[in-house]
Amino acid sequence: MSFEFFIGGRYLRAKQKQAFVSLITILSIAGVMVGVMALIVVIAVMTGFDADLKARILGGQSQIMLMRHGGGFKSYRSVMNSVENTKGVEAATPFIVTQGMLRSKSGAVGAVIRGVDPSTAGRVMKTLEQLSLPDFSGKKSSGQSTLQAPGIVLGKELARNLGVIEGDLIYLMSPHGMLSPIGHLPAMKQFKVTGFFQSGMYEYDQTFAFIHIKDAQKMLRMGDAVSGIDIRVTDIYRAREIADQITSKLGFPYWARDWMQMNQNLFRALKMERWVMAIILILIVLVAAFNIASSLIMLVMGKTRDIAILKAMGATNKSIRKIFVFNGMVIGAIGTVLGLCLGLLLCTLLKHYDIYELTGDIYYFTTTLPVKIEILWVLGIVTAALVICFQATLYPARQAAKLDPVEAIRYG
Repeated sequence: MSFEFFIGGRYLRAKQKQAFVSLITILSIAGVMVGVMALIVVIAVMTGFDADLKARILGGQSQIMLMRHGGGFKSYRSVMNSVENTKGVEAATPFIVTQGMLRSKSGAVGAVIRGVDPSTAGRVMKTLEQLSLPDFSGKKSSGQSTLQAPGIVLGKELARNLGVIEGDLIYLMSPHGMLSPIGHLPAMKQFKVTGFFQSGMYEYDQTFAFIHIKDAQKMLRMGDAVSGIDIRVTDIYRAREIADQITSKLGFPYWARDWMQMNQNLFRALKMERWVMAIILILIVLVAAFNIASSLIMLVMGKTRDIAILKAMGATNKSIRKIFVFNGMVIGAIGTVLGLCLGLLLCTLLKHYDIYELTGDIYYFTTTLPVKIEILWVLGIVTAALVICFQATLYPARQAAKLDPVEAIRYG
């Protein structure tokens, strides 16, 4: 052990004559600890929130949406074959999207209606794997002369707002109706509730309803046309690249958007929030760093005679600086390690115990606090804390090295 570290360790272990200096040291350690702990917990929660939100959005939404300028198109089968043969595409399914009004005995609610193909929709959107949409339209039920109502699948929150259960009949009204002598009449058709879906995204679950694509085509008088094609890819982070390949292959008038483009404002806001929170919480560590600087300045003032004697015995300015930098870094390292341990412990508790439950109508989804610890963020926080603490030691160490031994012994 070099003598700088030996003397620095003696200064740390020695009982301070001034209790105020010891109090500042304790507050410095506590400040660094609280700052590091808060940073780790907040960043872990926001990273978990971001990851959970992505998983829920991708579960109820395609990763690429292919559409055509000018509206629907009839040649969707050949387009689907071309899309599915593109490298990186896992599955594809046609869809029709429109807005409508759902009416039950309890009331009426606006909804986004999506016509889907039950045989392929579950391969693209995982929340629709158990989709129950028998195509009853135009078929007579056995032993009866009346037509049986086609099926409709509602989001859990949408069904709760309508006050319906499985097997109930509801009416779907669409603005795509027809002109009559008394004006424009909306199209209206009766559907039977055959199931519910729950994506975990409150906004989706209270807005979306799914019907068979053939029923949507008949109701909207689209013939054999569809609004677009939903696509699932093998690597979600290559979605934009794959979308560009598809549009290049098909050419104009086809266009595609990937999941990041469809939700870019949301994810950009989450990323900005995470950085803003990190900057704000770094201020806690900065306050603790000022405490470290104050503690070292007072320690230098109290050790003036010791410093003079060391310099008279041959200690260089560099050695004196090392002593006080070592003292400050030990204080910062203790606070950082304690904050790291407490932060990881609190993250583990939040992850495995339902300490706080989020409300679905306030937050994006109904769940408990999501937590995801990323090693790179943890290393970044620890490194930032240690760098700030190191910077805080430089001024007091420089002042200690500048002391004139003759003057210090004479007036110390």
